[in-house]
Amino acid sequence: MLGYDWTRLHAALNDLPAALLLASVLFDLASTVSRRPALRVAGFWMLVAGDVGGALAVVSGLLAEEHIAHGEAVHQIMKTHEKLAFVTLGVFAIVALWRVVRETKMGGTERAVTLTLSVGGMAVLIATAIYGGRLVFDHAAGIPTEVLEAEMHERSEGHHHHGSDGEEPADDHDHDAPAAAVDTAKPASHTHAPGTPPHKD
Repeated sequence: MLGYDWTRLHAALNDLPAALLLASVLFDLASTVSRRPALRVAGFWMLVAGDVGGALAVVSGLLAEEHIAHGEAVHQIMKTHEKLAFVTLGVFAIVALWRVVRETKMGGTERAVTLTLSVGGMAVLIATAIYGGRLVFDHAAGIPTEVLEAEMHERSEGHHHHGSDGEEPADDHDHDAPAAAVDTAKPASHTHAPGTPPHKD
């Protein structure tokens, strides 16, 4: 699939719809405050595009779930993330359909209701993103076990930072315990056995 598995495809698909849905709510709020219809129109099209992209993100997420090795902790977070994603998509889909049918006929009260629903959907969207972040950053969900093991081995070995020209900058460091320093400026002092004639070092 163009070098993508379902997990990577889900990661690639879920950012843009979330940004579009968030922006659609902000544009609608700005339109309400400024009374500029053009902002509401922009928010409407962001909502539609975000719903379509959100549907693709949910489908790819459901397929990715079947390909992620995980334990019980990840399973519970994954299920919560999934439920929140369905609620988010459902709320914004209702708002989008409502506006497709009623956009040019809405009165002030009806528009306020749809805006309230959108703000609620935005809150659930943020919660969905938080749980998705926990899956990746707290539990490394979607990262193959062998990759994790290799990374853990590399971290245990420590690492050096290098400058772009290959020279180590002054603040380079090694996370391993430092080796004993050796003074190469002077030769180590030594003693002579009794009876040994004096000599120059």
